[in-house]
Amino acid sequence: MPAVFEDADTAVIRVRDGDTLMCGGFGLAGAPVTLIDAVLRSGRRELAVISNNIGEPGKGLGVLLREGRLRRATSSYFTSNPEVAAAQREGRIEVELLPQGTMAEAIRAGGAGIPAFYTATGVGTVLAEGKETRVFADGREYVLEHALHADVALIRADRADRLGNLTYRGTARNFNPMMATAATVVIAEVNEIVATGELDPDTIHTSHLYVDVVVTR
Repeated sequence: MPAVFEDADTAVIRVRDGDTLMCGGFGLAGAPVTLIDAVLRSGRRELAVISNNIGEPGKGLGVLLREGRLRRATSSYFTSNPEVAAAQREGRIEVELLPQGTMAEAIRAGGAGIPAFYTATGVGTVLAEGKETRVFADGREYVLEHALHADVALIRADRADRLGNLTYRGTARNFNPMMATAATVVIAEVNEIVATGELDPDTIHTSHLYVDVVVTR
């Protein structure tokens, strides 16, 4: 079915208190800031987020952190927002640090229906503490990492057609396409909506089959 086209405030009604959100972006590049701001206006609380980083101070996911809306963050690059560390020390948020490649693979696995996987990354470090490990035939030790899945993915694309197929611009693609496969509901923020058939099929990286709602900035 084609995606639904709505404004941001209407779209984020699908986000509920306590939901787990995936949010695309590397820094603020490719971050769905229009949708994040709408979540802030919606008053939703106790949210868990899976994102490469928690925005910047007062920007992107940083606005939800500053307003006390986040209970948990799973990320690989917390240093873009020093307020995360302060909130963690004060007990206002729980954080989980994942190596960037591990987080990317965990999201991909969530979209592919793979419940868990083994990786050598993090073995012998604090990142592996409390996790199952196993030695395989190559003699190396590996740590078990579980797939990631979200209730809602908030993603940022460049263009959408009237079906909801998405294209991205440059490095703003980052985690967005894989997050679109690993959530129950996918809401996409785009710069432009064009007629069906106008997008070059070779440039489409997210099929409309994954997209539930499209919002223009």
